[in-house]
Amino acid sequence: MGVPKRAGLLPFLAVSLSVVLSSCSGAPSTTSGSVFGSTPVSFTTSDGVRLSGRVFGPQGASAGVVLTHMLPADQTSWFAEAAHLTGAGYRVLTFDLRGYCPGGDGGCSEGQKDVNAAPTDLTAALAFLRSDGPTRVALIGASVGGTASLVVASEQQDVPAVITLSAPEVLDSLAAGPDVLTNITGAKLFIAGLGDPSGAAGAAQYFYDQSPQPKRLEIVTASDHGTDLLSGSQGTHVGELIDAWLAMYMHPAEPS
Repeated sequence: MGVPKRAGLLPFLAVSLSVVLSSCSGAPSTTSGSVFGSTPVSFTTSDGVRLSGRVFGPQGASAGVVLTHMLPADQTSWFAEAAHLTGAGYRVLTFDLRGYCPGGDGGCSEGQKDVNAAPTDLTAALAFLRSDGPTRVALIGASVGGTASLVVASEQQDVPAVITLSAPEVLDSLAAGPDVLTNITGAKLFIAGLGDPSGAAGAAQYFYDQSPQPKRLEIVTASDHGTDLLSGSQGTHVGELIDAWLAMYMHPAEPS
């Protein structure tokens, strides 16, 4: 399987960054290139909250990926990576956690922001993408999205691969302790920046130490956090780590 090169990722990231900045300023966010060919979708959580998302990639793909955003970002922070992954044949879902409403192509999820509900939201996203066709779905999360991905993977042991970017051990009542980590049977890749002031490198080391094989720890020489790792000084390397891990454990079909 050929993995598409990441030369075009930075322009996409620049578009996504402008989206995030506009949403923070209160203006409706719109995007162009990074959502080309994607489709807006919505789905409902087990407690009745309607969430907004976008599906990227070829219909009929057998391998999928759910991307969960960090705080205070939204699904637009993943658009560039989602567009990249479609080139390797993945069906990809981005979504806004409850209470996040960037507007425009970024969508608008209902409810109030609640860190502790992130696993509930992700569980609904995972079920939606599986209903869309992929039989194997990986979870990738940034910061709190990474912690939520670990929790959901521990509850659904048919998740073949999990990747976290700067995930914390604990945030409010959301936690990924030994009881969570030892139950994750899928392949785990923990990525963090050595200089991340949140202490993400220490959390990644903890996750690695407490997890069963297969697993890998990558501490990169950067101070970036979450999805910012993909646009920082080590962005190309981080992107290649993600590509290689998915290729090893997801085996997507060749893109058409």
